[in-house]
Amino acid sequence: MKRTKVIDALQRTDYGTDITVMGWVRSKRGSKGIFFIALNDGSTIKNVQVVGDEANFDAELLKQITTGACLRIDGTLVESPAAGQASEVQAKSIQVFGPCGSDYPMQKKGQTFEYMRQHAHMRLRTNTFGAVMRIRHNMAMAIHTYFHQHGYFYFHTPLITASDAEGAGQMFQVTTKNLYDLKKNEEGHIIYDDDFFGKMTSLTVSGQLEGELGATALGAIYTFGPTFRAENSNTPRHLAEFWMIEPEVAFIDLDDLMDLEEDFIKFCVRWALDNCKDDLEFLNKMVDKGLIERLEGVLKQDFVRLSYTEGIQILQDALKSGKKQFEFPCNWGDDLASEHERYLVEEHFQKPVIMTHYPKAIKAFYMKIDEENPVFDGKEMAQTVQGTDVLFPQIGEIIGGSVREESYDKLLGEIQERNIPIKDMWWYLDTRRFGSCPHGGFGLGFERLILFVTGMQNIRDVIPFPRTPRNAEF
Repeated sequence: MKRTKVIDALQRTDYGTDITVMGWVRSKRGSKGIFFIALNDGSTIKNVQVVGDEANFDAELLKQITTGACLRIDGTLVESPAAGQASEVQAKSIQVFGPCGSDYPMQKKGQTFEYMRQHAHMRLRTNTFGAVMRIRHNMAMAIHTYFHQHGYFYFHTPLITASDAEGAGQMFQVTTKNLYDLKKNEEGHIIYDDDFFGKMTSLTVSGQLEGELGATALGAIYTFGPTFRAENSNTPRHLAEFWMIEPEVAFIDLDDLMDLEEDFIKFCVRWALDNCKDDLEFLNKMVDKGLIERLEGVLKQDFVRLSYTEGIQILQDALKSGKKQFEFPCNWGDDLASEHERYLVEEHFQKPVIMTHYPKAIKAFYMKIDEENPVFDGKEMAQTVQGTDVLFPQIGEIIGGSVREESYDKLLGEIQERNIPIKDMWWYLDTRRFGSCPHGGFGLGFERLILFVTGMQNIRDVIPFPRTPRNAEF
């Protein structure tokens, strides 16, 4: 008999029909010679209840039906007398595909997320992580759908690169050299002439620079793929391997870019509410009781558009009035910490914020420089750039973007000022030599989006197998 998925079995009303369900045991209990099995196959957060008379089954077989065991059950679909479910399956035969020992790490009891991270190969079978992964899938579908409907082309940028898009230098090197016998020149630098690519290469931190090449040929592109940063950070917001969405668009200005960022993220949130109802209701009950209200709130209001200078003034006013104390400084020129961003979003405005016009010194070399310098506290400050950060409740920065500098001379000046090797940037500069155009884009960390949509608190819990310092298991 053809298998019926649990999600379909729960929606069927053709009672009296024989069906086959397969899945893993969430729980098993008995009462007065009747057993009840909660069976789940991952297709939905909900379990199908299987009911049977113990007298009709071999006692040794029933002993194998424990939490985590994998079963095939043939039976009859019947209307359920129990509350909360329309149908259940009356078992006629049971086959144990895979028994599960008593040392199964995901037993039906409360376990901490830290404990489950140590068993990441098994945690996916739990209700919480099943819900998170189904939402993760839906968010990926939302992203592709949005850009396809808006005329963007899915553009594949390289994972192995010789350039550092962010200028941070915290990259994983890729090499075929014998690390026990590295040849060096007289200055002590490693010689890469005999390496696979003939030069030093690394895993990419961003597909943006290559994405700009696509945008200046195809008009509007987006990338969606893994990126890597060798930052020795163990915070709940950082991973060494994570996924990035990076649209790049020709002929876009700052206002258009902010419109795109807001429209895109609202589309994704709306998609989650429309397509992940059961999983969101579960997470709203078990993980974050304000989750659904917060998601709906994003859709109901326009994002605040705020300059960095205005934001700093609000933060300093909060300090002076004694309304708020911050751990980190927030003077003009400082890079804002998460606590500053969250104060603006969660306490001051109580809605998402798009912050713009950051000091040039704290942003990347490719951002378009503003023509006029801002005035703060009666003084003219340093140059600012047309950068945009979208700040969200619970998260802080969720999107970072900018209008890109299209002037060859200005871009060259920034590269030289920041001591970025020209030999790695010649091809990027060519886009400003040959038919340069106004353009811009942004980067969205996929896992940060999933953090917001699921209400989870640690980024390691929204990716199947997290890669962090000293952790590359599974």
